[in-house]
Amino acid sequence: MEKTLVVLKPDAISRGLTGDVIKRFERAGLKIVGAKMHMVSREAAEKHYPDNRIEFLKGMGQKTLENYEKMGVDPVKELGTKDTLEIGKMIREWLIDYITSGPVIALVLEAPHAVELVRKICGHTLPLMSPPGTIRGDFAYDSSYLANTAKRAIKNLIHTSGSIEEAEFEVNLWFKPHELVSYERVEEKIMR
Repeated sequence: MEKTLVVLKPDAISRGLTGDVIKRFERAGLKIVGAKMHMVSREAAEKHYPDNRIEFLKGMGQKTLENYEKMGVDPVKELGTKDTLEIGKMIREWLIDYITSGPVIALVLEAPHAVELVRKICGHTLPLMSPPGTIRGDFAYDSSYLANTAKRAIKNLIHTSGSIEEAEFEVNLWFKPHELVSYERVEEKIMR
């Protein structure tokens, strides 16, 4: 069994999509073992998006450059640089502003292969690249070009842990052990 973190971001809350999103996870057999709604402090957001995750920052910058190339947009003209780390640092600030802009719902989901399953259900982090049938493909259309032009994070409704290691870090960052509940769902009995 794996645990993974899911955060329904302020745009999911303000659009009233929480029930639709949670329903998709539960229908896939993912078990909610932790849940809470709150406003994220800047300090907590900085821990969630730490500035020492260089590969993560470069990866966000690289995705942006790839998206810009597909759209024929000059990143230097729009962002002042082509350096993936510098672009990643800009995006990190926008992500912090975004996740602290309104209430969020944080969930810990549990299932075999939970990290991978949740990411499949959610779709690509760039909603424009998410296929229909995924959460982002059905409910969002934002792109890095639209977001970066407006100097904001991509409004992609939801955060999900990207790996088992990231999930362990994030679950412990957002939840204390006593906030997680252990119980058995019907599917677990059937799958034995």
